[in-house]
Amino acid sequence: MSDMAKKHKQNILDIRELSIVYKRPGKQAVRAVNQVSLAIKRGQSLGIVGESGCGKSTLARTIMGLQLPHSGSLLFENKEIFRFNSREMAQYRRRVQMVFQDAAGSLNPRMTSRQTLTEVLKVHKVCKPGEFHRKIDALLELVALPHKLLDVYPREMSGGQCQRVSIARCLALAPDVIIADEPVSALDVSVQARILNLLRYLQSELNLALILISHDLAVVRHICDDVVVMHNGIFVESGHTRSVLENPQHPYTKSLLDAVPDVKRALKAKMM
Repeated sequence: MSDMAKKHKQNILDIRELSIVYKRPGKQAVRAVNQVSLAIKRGQSLGIVGESGCGKSTLARTIMGLQLPHSGSLLFENKEIFRFNSREMAQYRRRVQMVFQDAAGSLNPRMTSRQTLTEVLKVHKVCKPGEFHRKIDALLELVALPHKLLDVYPREMSGGQCQRVSIARCLALAPDVIIADEPVSALDVSVQARILNLLRYLQSELNLALILISHDLAVVRHICDDVVVMHNGIFVESGHTRSVLENPQHPYTKSLLDAVPDVKRALKAKMM
């Protein structure tokens, strides 16, 4: 097996028995994430699905290195991220990027799309100043964003357009992993499928590990190869997305499926 093939098969992220506990003065501690384990490979699209408050966004923030776990470990390319020094953590956060639910809110309202992308390129020294124009053009092409939107502000764009700028900002750093936390829940239904198709295309084209956080099984079904169902801080079911949706084993998974009629109709159509 070639070195490239071995690298492709290796886990890029390895979460082992991770627990996250919130301590509250005078009250019982809340275990937001309880001893979860998960392995993610390059080029894999994984959905983490569950209702609000189940711990999935807390897990995402921990993967980003934004908060420390109570116990367990999180390995990136077989290195424990919580032992990184400041330089190593800065490099890690370049390689693991997040797309947020509120795209407009994640962008600086006083900066145009051009200024937003230029700032990332400049601060992280992605390329020389003379190459900014070429790099920005390439990013716009990747996310299918019209050039006419380069010099407009977030308030002048639709939610879908803001999300494309947000995705382009992530791609500017050439990440290995993108965590998309409810990336389409704030968008119109007509726009959701386009953003999901874009994420799926980028994941395949750039060989990204894509972690999609969602409360909606229909969204996960659209682009994820594999799915983990999370409930009360633990993983209750996991597997290939189609297998889990067609033959759910856990009552909680079944209840989520019952809440999404279009998924049930699609599955019934396949079985007829």
